[in-house]
Amino acid sequence: MKKILTHTVIACSLLMLLGCYQGRPSKDEPIHINPNMDNQEKYRPQAESNFFEDGATMRPIVEGTVARGELKEDTEFYYGKDEKGDFIKGFPDKIMFGRELVERGHQRYNIYCSPCHGRTGTGRGIVVERGLVPPPSFHTDSVKAYPNGRIFDVITNGIRNMQPYKYQIPEEDRWAIIAFFRALQRSHDATIEDVPQSQRGNL
Repeated sequence: MKKILTHTVIACSLLMLLGCYQGRPSKDEPIHINPNMDNQEKYRPQAESNFFEDGATMRPIVEGTVARGELKEDTEFYYGKDEKGDFIKGFPDKIMFGRELVERGHQRYNIYCSPCHGRTGTGRGIVVERGLVPPPSFHTDSVKAYPNGRIFDVITNGIRNMQPYKYQIPEEDRWAIIAFFRALQRSHDATIEDVPQSQRGNL
C-alpha cells in the first residue's frame, strides 16, 4: 500500500511539472479542453447584425416586459388609485405618516414645487413673478377637496402648464410632499385653538 502511494505521488508530481513546462514559444492558441464559453460568439452594443432585418444588434424590449423588482402591483402606492381605479382619499398602507414624513415633504416641496407654487402654496412663486401663468392656490375649496390620490397623479403626470415629475421625484417622496401639502393647507386656516396651550406664549 505504501509503495502504491509513493508511485502515485511521483506520477502526480511529474504531471504537474509537465503541465507547467511550456517548451518553446508557439503562435498557436492554447487548447481549451473546457472552454466555459470563453470564446462565445456575441454581439457588441451598437454593432451591425447580418441576422436581423433592420441590421441592428440591439433589440427593442418586448411589449409588456417588466424588469426584476419593478412590477408595480401596489396601485395605491405607485398610482394613487384603488383596485377599481378611483383616487384614494388617504395615504397608502406602506406610508408611515408622521413628523419625519412631513419634514421630508417640506424639503422636497421647497426644491420642486415652491418655484411655481410659492413657499406658502398661494401660487405666487418666483417664476410667476417673472411671467409664468400662476398656478391655482392650494387654499381654495376646490383644491382642498382633492383626494390625495389625485394630487399624487398631478405630481406624477403633470396638469395643464405643470410638467410631470415622475422621473425626478420617487414615489415615496411624492407622498411626503402630499403630507406637507396637507399640513400647509391646515396651517393656512389654523386658529389659536389649533396651537397647543404650552406653545401659545411663543406666538
